[in-house]
Amino acid sequence: MTLKSGHLTEAHIGAALAILYLLFNLLFWVYPFLWLAILSFSDWRFFGTPSFSGLKNIYIILEDREFWGSLWNVIRFLGFYLPMVLAGSLAFAFGLQHIGRGKVFIALSFLLANVSSGVAYSLVFTKIFSSTGPLNMFLLDWFGVTIPWLSSPSMAMFSIALVVTWKFVGYYGLILYSGLMAIPTEIYDAAKLDNPPPLTRLFRLTLPMINSQLILVLIFAVTVAFGIFTEPYMMTGGGPLESTNMPLLVMYETAFSRLQPGRAALMAIIIAVASYLAIVVIRKTLEKDVGSA
Repeated sequence: MTLKSGHLTEAHIGAALAILYLLFNLLFWVYPFLWLAILSFSDWRFFGTPSFSGLKNIYIILEDREFWGSLWNVIRFLGFYLPMVLAGSLAFAFGLQHIGRGKVFIALSFLLANVSSGVAYSLVFTKIFSSTGPLNMFLLDWFGVTIPWLSSPSMAMFSIALVVTWKFVGYYGLILYSGLMAIPTEIYDAAKLDNPPPLTRLFRLTLPMINSQLILVLIFAVTVAFGIFTEPYMMTGGGPLESTNMPLLVMYETAFSRLQPGRAALMAIIIAVASYLAIVVIRKTLEKDVGSA
């Protein structure tokens, strides 16, 4: 009898925990998603009751050049961001491999950027990249040139990508470092018999062996690109000439400046679907089963 009551107690505890988890999801996930779907087909101004508008919001967004231009800016951002953050993260991961003492301190130092306040470091980098900031003063004193880091449409996105790379290079580098540590040393010992050049060993052995970590970093990078808000909002405000106007900036302005949360909700759905499709393409084209290979 005691054994049965013990089993009943464990079952009750398990059921209670499961119910709490389901209630949490219903409250913080299912309800917001349903409300988002309702809003996307409604007219609403934050007051009163939303009124059904049919496909009106879809037609308006299809003709919204600012919104579609912001999605193009995501591609531009990734063009700058992916090469820099991948190269920087790989360099950081390989560097950690060859560090003896102080490895934990160095790793934590790089991670500080990832947990820093986005508003705070955006303001700092805005000052650094300004026309009279320390970076341009250094370039002027030593090379006689200045660079319009944030005032040129062609340079503003690159500057923001630099800042975001600084933020995530340590985090992504630790992910890649974990993959490097999982590679068996026997594989490198066997490869030494052929005496391959360093680049051949990198592209034919090391990178394929950390394919899952590289895919994870790419997925995180794509998620960041579609969800970036603080850096362009604080550093450029989406300018100059909307060259750094990202989807979340357009969505924010649509919802809170134009008071059109229904259209902003539909934009959020489009952004989420675009991000999901980009991740699916990355996984389908680049993901490999190293174990079976």
